Amino acid sequence: MNRYPKQQLESLVAQLASGMGVPAEDAALFAEVLVDADLHGVSTHGVSRLNIYLKRIEAGLIDPKAKLVTDRSAGSVLVLDAGNGLGQVQARKALDLLTHLARQNGVAVATIRNSQHFGALSWYCNYAAGKEMVLLAMTNCEPAMSPEGGYEAFFGTNPIAASFPTGKGFPVKIDLATAGVARGNIIAAQKKGQPIPLGWALDPDGNPTTDASQALLGTVLTMAGHKGYALAMMVELFSGVLSGSAIGPDIGSMYKNMDRKQDVGHFFCLFDVKAFLDYEDYLRRIDETIDRIKASKKRPGVEEILVPGERSARKAVINNAQGVPVSPETMAEIEQWCSRLGVSFNCHEVVC
Repeated sequence: MNRYPKQQLESLVAQLASGMGVPAEDAALFAEVLVDADLHGVSTHGVSRLNIYLKRIEAGLIDPKAKLVTDRSAGSVLVLDAGNGLGQVQARKALDLLTHLARQNGVAVATIRNSQHFGALSWYCNYAAGKEMVLLAMTNCEPAMSPEGGYEAFFGTNPIAASFPTGKGFPVKIDLATAGVARGNIIAAQKKGQPIPLGWALDPDGNPTTDASQALLGTVLTMAGHKGYALAMMVELFSGVLSGSAIGPDIGSMYKNMDRKQDVGHFFCLFDVKAFLDYEDYLRRIDETIDRIKASKKRPGVEEILVPGERSARKAVINNAQGVPVSPETMAEIEQWCSRLGVSFNCHEVVC
């Protein structure tokens, strides 16, 4: 990985998005979400995805100027249509609509259909935490995971996330896929010619496998067996069935289906902390909870107990100072897009 200044990287990504017809304000937001993933060490959902987003815009599979439309509303509930626009942009706009409702009513809920893969759920949850709110977020995604007892890919990795504001300088962030392992780990093992542990995946015939190549032709397994299956189905029902988006195998693949849209669905439930208790009291209670957890007896060899979100927050501080890590392969793709779109490659590697 080479390192690049955060602002330069964001500016370059935004210029490329603008070059593909994304309005300037939306392009800046899109770039912020992508770079933030790399900043926090989640490179699988960061700038490495830019190439496929731009390709799908070019192919007419993403509308760069799509408007977010409210199909229906009832009290604090919104049913939104992303118009096949960029998922990052439409989800942030949905969150802004929910913020207004949650301030009024204490809680607000939205489903979003006709969307795309929209990066790391934690970005939206952390954004809400910065506004003294808690966002519970879910999304379905392209099929990669079989139901318990089956071996045909039906569910995506169907993540669940929430972030809680604290007085510690970082939010408590829970962001987890319902798969037992990220598919990227299997891809990495295949590239290195290494076996994978039993329990990660099934081969195309439904048999447990340690062969990464066979695993990629088969399906990833849910985490914790039937428990992960139940959670994956819950996410599918909230994000897919309830939203009116595509369900399971009907969701288009970002990479494989370059002939149809994705039609991903999202589910957001936003809570205003101050509707539940005074904010100062909330901060005292959550900070005391964190302190008690971190003061727990440590297992042998453990130097520090971390709470969810603490490790990635520390990475972000380091990467902000030293530069955002991006692979040479990703930067090569970006340089190619700069050449095609006439954008100056004004992003200089940081020398540490």
